[in-house]
Amino acid sequence: MTGGQPKINMMEYVFKSLSVLAFDVMRLTVWLVLLVAIFVPLERLFTLRPAQIWRPQTGVDLAWFFLNSLLPAAFIAMPLALLAQVLHGADPGGFYTAVALLPFWVKVVLMLVVNDLGAYWYHRASHAHPVLWRFHAIHHSAEHVDWLVNTRAHPVDIVFTRLAGLIPVYLLGLAQVTGGRLDPGVLLITIFGTIWTFFIHANIRWRLGPLEWMISSPGFHHWHHTNDEHRDHNFAFIFPLIDHIFGTVWLPRQWPTVYGIDGKVPPTLSGQLTEPLTSILPTGHGTSPNPVNTAPNPVGTK
Repeated sequence: MTGGQPKINMMEYVFKSLSVLAFDVMRLTVWLVLLVAIFVPLERLFTLRPAQIWRPQTGVDLAWFFLNSLLPAAFIAMPLALLAQVLHGADPGGFYTAVALLPFWVKVVLMLVVNDLGAYWYHRASHAHPVLWRFHAIHHSAEHVDWLVNTRAHPVDIVFTRLAGLIPVYLLGLAQVTGGRLDPGVLLITIFGTIWTFFIHANIRWRLGPLEWMISSPGFHHWHHTNDEHRDHNFAFIFPLIDHIFGTVWLPRQWPTVYGIDGKVPPTLSGQLTEPLTSILPTGHGTSPNPVNTAPNPVGTK
């Protein structure tokens, strides 16, 4: 009798795990339907470049949508939990107490800025370091940029990008790690950031005029995906001012004419998942080391 108990417990564990997975897949399916309902009509009405709704690699990008919505979160939770243990009870000079007393909306705004600044520096490093570029190149391999391309990214790239943004948020006391619950402010900036990054990848001809100095647009981010001499610019996800400050902005009035990378990545999900681990792509987008260009850049908002 006792010999069968571990087997029963194992079966219960498997059943619970599959139930949780099924719920997550259903939740993500609802999110996907909402995103399709928003961005497919927008890309039909305000098309930047004519394209089919179902293009080559759409199936792979949909697979990335589900994989990257499930897998990276597990790896992000572990270092954040460790950070929570390190910071538990700490309050240097009463700093964390003072931060905790800030109005919630102020903390959320600061979270957005700090998160984008941290992600900027990792994003920039991923274009300059050959090992990091191996993973980031998967995202840049798209030769047609639309809203779904936002999901095409290697999980390793996503994990490090998010940690680069979130760790400073927690170190500054703007968010708290409490058990298995996500800090409300982090939840808000995650939802906003996710929707906004789908927007800036969208195949729509929208420019935001003077607002492009303050918040990213499709025009701003499409130039990040260009594969010509103007590549390796516009690393911020939300606030272009960061690129202005550090000399990495490129925002002319026209749109880029070519996307992608000089190298090739496998066309399958499994190939894209394993290729960065088995071979080295050149840094930047080109075929030779390509340090980030910080020369003076034209800015236009028309």
